[in-house]
Amino acid sequence: MYGAKKTQPDSENEVWKYHLDRFTDEYQHQLAALSWGLHLQNPESQETLGLDLQPSPHFVFCSREALEILNRNTDNQLQEAIGLIDAHKPETEVLIIAIGAGQIKLLYFEPDVPPPTCFERSQETTEALIQQLETCLKTIMEKTGSR
Repeated sequence: MYGAKKTQPDSENEVWKYHLDRFTDEYQHQLAALSWGLHLQNPESQETLGLDLQPSPHFVFCSREALEILNRNTDNQLQEAIGLIDAHKPETEVLIIAIGAGQIKLLYFEPDVPPPTCFERSQETTEALIQQLETCLKTIMEKTGSR
């Protein structure tokens, strides 16, 4: 997903995904810093960072159990995403499950600066990063009318 050429979406249903791609491109270092900071707080966690867009963008944690139930309820349509979650390397990659419009989108990328370095350079707490990123994404979504 990351690094692919972004074109205008073909349908209203795709608008939120398009804006998430742009958000990810623009805020990759902050997302990497947040991802690493949360990993440091609980390195043994089986939860995956999520970004719920309803009613307004906010970060959540998705339990392994919830993802497996969702996968079963969708005829294993999330199997590939679960494989990426299982193989996720937080020291080099960012993985966030975005939830919106009755669909999910995986934000999965390797930033040009490793997540630990992004977190160190940010000099922000995870709470501050969460607030900043939620505000930025909310602004993007409100400007475009997509959610």
